[in-house]
Amino acid sequence: MEEDLRRVADATGAAIQATVNNLDESVLGTCELFEERQVGADRFNLFTGCPSAHTATMVLRGGSEQFLDEADRSLHDAIMIVRRALKNPLVVPGGGAVDMEISRHLRDHARSIPGKNQLFINAFARALEVIPRQLADNAGFDATDVLNKLRQKHALKDGSGVNSGIDVNTGGVVDTFAAFVWEPALVKINAITAASEAACLVLSVDETVRNPRSEAADMGGGGGGGGRGMMGGGRGRGRGRGMRR
Repeated sequence: MEEDLRRVADATGAAIQATVNNLDESVLGTCELFEERQVGADRFNLFTGCPSAHTATMVLRGGSEQFLDEADRSLHDAIMIVRRALKNPLVVPGGGAVDMEISRHLRDHARSIPGKNQLFINAFARALEVIPRQLADNAGFDATDVLNKLRQKHALKDGSGVNSGIDVNTGGVVDTFAAFVWEPALVKINAITAASEAACLVLSVDETVRNPRSEAADMGGGGGGGGRGMMGGGRGRGRGRGMRR
C-alpha cells in the first residue's frame, strides 16, 4: 500500500499527508482522468494523463497461479532485456546464431593448434552448441537436424550464413538479424564470461580435504555395530542347540 501511494504521489505531483485536516492546493496532485474500473472480480483505480508519470501498471490475469507466475516471469525477462538494450544499444543476432558462429571460429582455430590443447578448444566449441540445441528441443524440433543445417550455413565461404539462427516457427534456419531476433551484446558477453569462469573454477578443484577425526569416528561406529551383531548371533545359536537336546 505504501508503495502504491508513493507511485501515485510521484506521478500526480501530490504530497503524501498523514491527515486530511488543513489541506491546501500545494499538496494536491492532478491527472487528466480518474476512474474506478471493474476488472473481473476486482476494482482498480486508474490515473491517466498524469503530468509526472514515468511508469505504468500492467494487470496480469489468468486461470491459475502457475499461469500468472509464468506470465510474470516472461514479462519481467522481456522488460529487463529492453532495459539492458536501452543502456547498451549494441545487439547481436539471436536464435543461437552467435553461439554457432563462435563455435565455428573455435573449431577452425583448433585445427591450427597441435597437441592436446586442440581437444580443449573443440570441447569449448561443442559446449556453445548447447544453446541452439536447447532452443530446438524447446520448440519441439529435431535438434540434430537443426544443428546440421546451422553448421552448413555457418560454414559457407562467402559469409552469408553468419547471422543464421533457428526459426522456431518452422524448425528451419533463418537470418535472425533480418527477422529482428536480437540479443543485447552485453548480455551475451556476460553469459559466456560467467560460464567460462565457472568451468575454470570447477576444473581448478584438484583435491578434496577430509577431517581425519570424522573418518576415525565413522570407522569406530561401524565396528561396534558389527560386534554386537555377532554376539547376538552366538547367543541365538546356543539357545537353538539347547532346544534340540
